[in-house]
Amino acid sequence: MLVLAVLARRKKVDDNLRGISGLLSPVNFLDHTQHKGLAVAVYGVLFCEIFGLGITPNPLPFVKDSPHREYWMMLALIYYPALYYPLLACGTLHSPVGYVLGSLLSWSHFGVLVWQKVDCPKTPEIYKYYALFTSLPHIACLAFLSFQYPLLLFKGLKGNDDKNTSEDLRSSYYRDYVKKILKKKKPSKSSSASSKPGCFARISDAIKSYIYTPEDAFRFPLKLAISVVVAFISLYQMAVLLISCVVPTLQIVRAGVDEDIAFLLAGFNIILSEDRQEVVRIVVYYMWCVEVCYISAMTLSCLVNLAMMMRSMVLHRDNLRGLYRGDIYNVYNCQRSIRPSRPALVCWMGFTSYQAAMVCLSMAIQTLVFFICLLFAVFLVIMPILHGQNLMLFHIIANMWPFWLMLFLSVIAQHIAAKFVFIRKVSGARDLHNRGSLFLMTYLLFPVNVLIGVLLGIWRTVITALFNIIHLGRMDLSLLNRNVEAFDPCYRCYAHYLKIEVSQSHPVMKAFCGMLLQSYGQDAGPRTRDAEEGIQLVQQEKKQNKVSSARRARGHWQLLYTLVNNPSLVGSRKHFQRQTSESFVNGTLNRSGKDGSKKEAESAGAN
Repeated sequence: MLVLAVLARRKKVDDNLRGISGLLSPVNFLDHTQHKGLAVAVYGVLFCEIFGLGITPNPLPFVKDSPHREYWMMLALIYYPALYYPLLACGTLHSPVGYVLGSLLSWSHFGVLVWQKVDCPKTPEIYKYYALFTSLPHIACLAFLSFQYPLLLFKGLKGNDDKNTSEDLRSSYYRDYVKKILKKKKPSKSSSASSKPGCFARISDAIKSYIYTPEDAFRFPLKLAISVVVAFISLYQMAVLLISCVVPTLQIVRAGVDEDIAFLLAGFNIILSEDRQEVVRIVVYYMWCVEVCYISAMTLSCLVNLAMMMRSMVLHRDNLRGLYRGDIYNVYNCQRSIRPSRPALVCWMGFTSYQAAMVCLSMAIQTLVFFICLLFAVFLVIMPILHGQNLMLFHIIANMWPFWLMLFLSVIAQHIAAKFVFIRKVSGARDLHNRGSLFLMTYLLFPVNVLIGVLLGIWRTVITALFNIIHLGRMDLSLLNRNVEAFDPCYRCYAHYLKIEVSQSHPVMKAFCGMLLQSYGQDAGPRTRDAEEGIQLVQQEKKQNKVSSARRARGHWQLLYTLVNNPSLVGSRKHFQRQTSESFVNGTLNRSGKDGSKKEAESAGAN
């Protein structure tokens, strides 16, 4: 860091920042054009270190068996970010010296970690190979850094280093984005609106909605890219932790079952068989079934979380695009100002951390719930059917068959009567028929429908609980009703995160600012030339300036038209702030009426 500080004093970090203060901000989290690999890898390394603090007996490497472990753990939350900070700061200056230092530092971390795991693969923590398995993402991130820094050094020495990665407004990404949204779309050759898509088409569309495909005209924000990678790492770490905590213990207990288990079960009046060896086999078989159920539950939880992450990536892109267009109601379901605020900034800073924590929590809860459901299905449904014994659940259902038959016939009778007796078609329109019989049947079936309502309430509770448990790790989806979604803290954090990203990193805004800087540089060039070159040279420069100014004016008017039609920027204009609430429809200025259009055009021209 001292070497980087000395180097930063001699080199201009950016337009308005020099020296050591540049190293205090190694990553521009609001720059969509920079290389995201370094920041993502360093965050992955940091999360791998922080994840095991609650399990390891020594939170810090230089503290052994301290009686004040909780204090050292709090200090570790500061120590590890400071330890891996130079890995991120070496790429700040975009200079060969920084890349060389980054290469040496990443190689050192990578070599020490690999040497440690090769020398001591077994540890007494939870499971003998737990530390080895949890260090695999750590090793992968350090290996990526060890490869990336030499690659950047090679590109810098060869002269192929992309300088746009450190110059946000000069990147062509934002101009390409504006060109795409201003480009006229070709009319799609789709079928008529009346034709419904087939079953296979709907299934394929549902599958595609869970598959994220990258696009050249859209890039994920850096914070969002880090959140996705850290979420995948947290999913892996939780899977290793849940497996290591339970499965080895079940295997040890299953291997230690002997004939004494028969006497233990007899003390609880449970007699599985008269033969003790058969009792041992039965108990071992049941414990094996429990182990299989647990592993299946954990695997199902991993698959569900992976599907939810993929779906979240698709919705992240849709939400950002919608807010870029000013479609506020589609994302928030209410009118909101896309401006920075104190809670929005706090949520933006902690979004990545909250996402990782929610994935870990959802993984643990989903595994527990799925495990209980699988145990219920295996021991009360599947095994009794296979062995023909212990059919308690089926006996209870069979003894209540008149009750279930009555409810079933009541529901069927209501549906049949509604279709053939109480609804008639007249000239293509539907209307009620036999209203007297309808009112009589409604009154007579009131007690039965109360019992059906109880079953519906139970089923509603189960469906709601499963839906919330499955989607617990997603912050882009509220688990509450749209009218009270503000009380969901995770969704509220996500909504505030989008505010900061859209207000500070709008592609059209950055393209507009980049073109202004470019036009300023073009206008400032002729002023520095010698004024005594002659009249002919001056006339040639005037012609060139006329051509360039026409191009710039056309580009400025296109951007101005796009910005004027963006409802998310309405509150930032002075002449729009004088409008009443009746002048806005769905967050967009109501342009109906000749007078209103005339005034709007005059005010837009004045701006």
